[in-house]
Amino acid sequence: MSQLFTPYQLGPLSLVNRIAIAPMCQYSAENGNATDWHMIHLGHLALSGAGVLMTEATAVSPEGRISADDLGLWSDANQQALARVVQAIRQHSAMPLIVQLGHAGRKASSRAPWQGGNCVHLSEGGWQTVAPSALAHAPGETVPIALDEAGLLQVKGAFVAAAKRVHALGIEGIEVHGAHGYLLHQFLSPLANQRTDAYGGSLENRMRFPLEVVEAVRAAVPASMAVGMRISATDWVEGGWEIEQSVQFAHELKRLGADFIHVSSGGVSPQQQIALSPGYQVGFAERIKAEVGMPTISVGLITEAQQAETIIASGQSDMVALARAMLFDPRWPWHAAAQLGAQVQAPPQYWRSQPREYKNLFGDTTQGQR
Repeated sequence: MSQLFTPYQLGPLSLVNRIAIAPMCQYSAENGNATDWHMIHLGHLALSGAGVLMTEATAVSPEGRISADDLGLWSDANQQALARVVQAIRQHSAMPLIVQLGHAGRKASSRAPWQGGNCVHLSEGGWQTVAPSALAHAPGETVPIALDEAGLLQVKGAFVAAAKRVHALGIEGIEVHGAHGYLLHQFLSPLANQRTDAYGGSLENRMRFPLEVVEAVRAAVPASMAVGMRISATDWVEGGWEIEQSVQFAHELKRLGADFIHVSSGGVSPQQQIALSPGYQVGFAERIKAEVGMPTISVGLITEAQQAETIIASGQSDMVALARAMLFDPRWPWHAAAQLGAQVQAPPQYWRSQPREYKNLFGDTTQGQR
């Protein structure tokens, strides 16, 4: 029996299989509001047969957006726009939803990737960025303002307020974004954090603010909601954040009651040297799972059904997350189930698409057929 298609308990969430749809920025919101693009994009992914759908990085404040076109959840208007999408999904899919809440920090005020992805300076209509330290992400980019005590409280409060909006929307989980060089990752990495107060210097100090945010988010929503975190396990830069520190950080997340950890890497420095290969980040997830024992999600160049099956069957991680592979093939779980001899959930409107050679792919679809 395929292990990829066995049920899994992700904290309080009961999932039908081990496949997660990873957060993927769409840069298609208007003033943080979800648009018809999100209706189409998230709607069809919710019909894919995966175990859980994670929304794109959703900014907790306007200045926390990566770009001016980012999805947000800081206002009533943002909440109402996303509610429209959630309600449509709920009519046709039982797939649990997780919102990834984030703040871009010094990597905010950028253009969308297809517009170059470069920094939008204040003189060009961008906004002032904030960070742990007044260090630009790259030469020539906006120098951020180092967050003071009031700024830290404001950011933490924004995460809490957004988390409460997620709960009000009836969404089942939250992933706190602590990866890819965004604000919480900036606090963790000594490459971006050169503070001399209680939030910088030692590993304990650099972990302090991200852990405070996770603890506050966990306290802001009921235990029936899953709360986890995405991290970059390594900066891929000498002297930066690395896997040994990630293991210690994961122990602290577990202590605070986090339900899962989603293991990615990189993003904090243009100097990174990433050794790309299929499943190149899975080893990081495997080590965290082995040493910490909390539910672990692996991600990164996982594209083939047998590859994903092996990751789960060998115990390297508890779930696999797909991003670009899911954009390229939104029915990836269907095709994986067919290859692995498993079953997958599909809406009845699509039952007639089941190929004859995979007659049990969608389970019993004979009822009501003519």
